[in-house]
Amino acid sequence: MRSLVISSLCFLSGLSSLVSGASVPRYFESQPTTRRNLTSQEVRRELGSQVSPGTLIYGPGDAEFANLTSRWTDFSKPDVRVVIEPAAESDVSTIVKYCNHNSIDFLAIGGGHGLAYSLKKFSGLQISMRQLNNITIQGSGKSAWFGGGTVVGPVIQYLYDRGYVTTTGGCECVGMLGAGLGGGHGRYEGLYGLISDNILQLRVVLADGSAIVVSKSSHSDLFWAMRGAGHNFGIVTSYEMNIFPVGPKTWHWHNYIWRGEQLETVFGALNAFHNNGSTPVNMAFEAGNFLMDTSITSEEPVLYWTFAYRGPADEAEKLLAPFNAIDAVSSTMGDVPYSQIATAQGTSWDSAICQHGLVHVTSSVFLQVFNVTTERQIFEGFKRRAQSSPALAAGSSIMHEGYSTEAVDKIDPASSAYPFRGDHHLTLFNAVAPSPDYEAAARAWAAEVRDQWIAGQPGRKLDAYVNYANGMETVPDWYGHESWRIERLKSLKAKYDPYNRFRYYNPIIAA
Repeated sequence: MRSLVISSLCFLSGLSSLVSGASVPRYFESQPTTRRNLTSQEVRRELGSQVSPGTLIYGPGDAEFANLTSRWTDFSKPDVRVVIEPAAESDVSTIVKYCNHNSIDFLAIGGGHGLAYSLKKFSGLQISMRQLNNITIQGSGKSAWFGGGTVVGPVIQYLYDRGYVTTTGGCECVGMLGAGLGGGHGRYEGLYGLISDNILQLRVVLADGSAIVVSKSSHSDLFWAMRGAGHNFGIVTSYEMNIFPVGPKTWHWHNYIWRGEQLETVFGALNAFHNNGSTPVNMAFEAGNFLMDTSITSEEPVLYWTFAYRGPADEAEKLLAPFNAIDAVSSTMGDVPYSQIATAQGTSWDSAICQHGLVHVTSSVFLQVFNVTTERQIFEGFKRRAQSSPALAAGSSIMHEGYSTEAVDKIDPASSAYPFRGDHHLTLFNAVAPSPDYEAAARAWAAEVRDQWIAGQPGRKLDAYVNYANGMETVPDWYGHESWRIERLKSLKAKYDPYNRFRYYNPIIAA
């Protein structure tokens, strides 16, 4: 249980590109002709000769189909009839045009971590981006091109082995674009900003199958939208991002477990530590969970916290002195290269958080500071479940993330569609329902915790990170409460996706 650390780092939300669509005139007739019985045999016969030789097509009868359609949560699992793995970027346009001609909806995915309840409405053809995973460092050493199917872990390792880093999510199993198109929080944001802040240009396939380059100088209006609301506009087949020298070779980590009686002291220290957005830039990331650890107690959850510092132990431990002063059940620490920090913090490929196939019921709220009274209320609610419904409590956790946000805060909030630069903490309620009988109770608990977080920040509206949002929030909750933001996004939808083909991931325009 101690490895169950959830991080923004993680959600990614796993759509590595954008979601769903088909837009040819026949599809939009009042009574369109729609393929009712879509099979892999038909798709191979009709499409196989039009795509690259390495493109793979799978149906439910193929051994690989279950792996390709596996997702982090089955709570909002889409109905996938056929999976296509394009071997080349050009294949994506071909596939989209084929789907348009045959009135087939499509969904492009990378890591499969999308939480959005709207994904459950999808039925059709999945475009698996995993073959588009190439990385090419540019001669300047200041940027690299990445395939649209790249995933965080391989990106970190590839760049690190060559002396570079870039902004990524923190869970190694999450698609880079699933996180990046919604913003993308991670361990380097204090220095360099979000994933989306470091995207220089993207190759995008639109809903009509056309392929365009999107940047500050090409379709600049769409470039604004892609960085924060990108899942609504197209499929990214490749993208160029800033990269940076590795810097310090050593990262220090320190993990703690505290009992519930220390909650007020821990959250008081956290608020002083972050000081409402002024966290030291090298104190890159901390994440903590309320979770059950029956080796300590079965009566209530414990507080599990992990800290990561970009630099040596002596520097880090000076900053962590307030936490070292709190009586802990467990306190462990170490020093690793950056490429191993995910393992130390429980967000690597092999960690519990990266495992697929469970039913996760979630809710999420952005915060500026932690309300200590609220956190006690939430903890006591968890304690009640531990005693009344131990099977539900056993797989559940309530996550709190804090970052160094200096570079994020410096960027003009109007420069991209990402709306919540003033928020410093991500939260995620995550209940694993052990059977369908527990889902209603899990949903009620998720709503209770969400409402407590909201009530604990009087005068502020619900800000929900689109990559963590469960889909039950409103469009302004995902994309910003300023009316101009929503109006601009709707205008760009009308321009680039007039028939709302990309509507399965927290859509700007509901289906």
